[in-house]
Amino acid sequence: MFNPAVILEDGVFKMLYRAEDRRGVSRIGLAVSADGIHFSRREQPVLYPTEPYEIWGGCEDPRVVGVGGVYYLTYTAYDGHWAKLCLATSVDLVHWEKHGPIVPWPWSKAGAILPQRIGGEYFMYFGDSSIWLARSPDLLHWEVLPEPVLRPRPGRFDSRGIEPGPPPLLTEHGILLIYNGWDGDITYKVGAVLFSRDDPARVIARTERPLLEPTQDWELKGQVPRVVFASGLVMEDERWYLYYGAADQYIGLAIFGTNINERE
Repeated sequence: MFNPAVILEDGVFKMLYRAEDRRGVSRIGLAVSADGIHFSRREQPVLYPTEPYEIWGGCEDPRVVGVGGVYYLTYTAYDGHWAKLCLATSVDLVHWEKHGPIVPWPWSKAGAILPQRIGGEYFMYFGDSSIWLARSPDLLHWEVLPEPVLRPRPGRFDSRGIEPGPPPLLTEHGILLIYNGWDGDITYKVGAVLFSRDDPARVIARTERPLLEPTQDWELKGQVPRVVFASGLVMEDERWYLYYGAADQYIGLAIFGTNINERE
């Protein structure tokens, strides 16, 4: 179990998480919690491979937003050779309608949708080397902008590659995107970037140092060592709950104050 998406509704934390079987095929499960820490899992997966582009590797790394009574789930489908960014919709988080790949590239991953419209359009940050931006009139059909909006930085914690974490947040200061970055040693850490509300492609600020990095034994050792991978973010009682995958094997939780630099 790792790389969870989490939403909070009516005091209930709802988690969609990635699980692998012994062959390494991924499915997406559902768990719920009253406190955001202790979760009860549904016995059967809610999203599993059924299509040719999913069947050998499965359905990976969910991210979810709710808009107008509908849940929009982005996930990575893997056929054993190519990864494709896909979309599914649901009204109950249990029964899903698949809409197939939403980016017309041979390889695409990690879609983080902003659930509010800007200028009449929805925006999605995605990608797993640089971060790209796509726009949509309806959350189903996406057009990719021609250039990346965020790139790796030589000599920093995100020098080798970057990809979006949880769905971005629209704040009074701009669009806040938590992202995952890795360096030449393939150590995954968590950073943040602020984009303009008026121009979602324009960077206003970016963290110089990681917000979170692997330090615990279960983050440093596992299926993929030295990984913390942010994928879910909710606020409860004036505190941010950041959920992340650890070593591609576990689910971790970091709790921050309203100042995201104040971690508990």
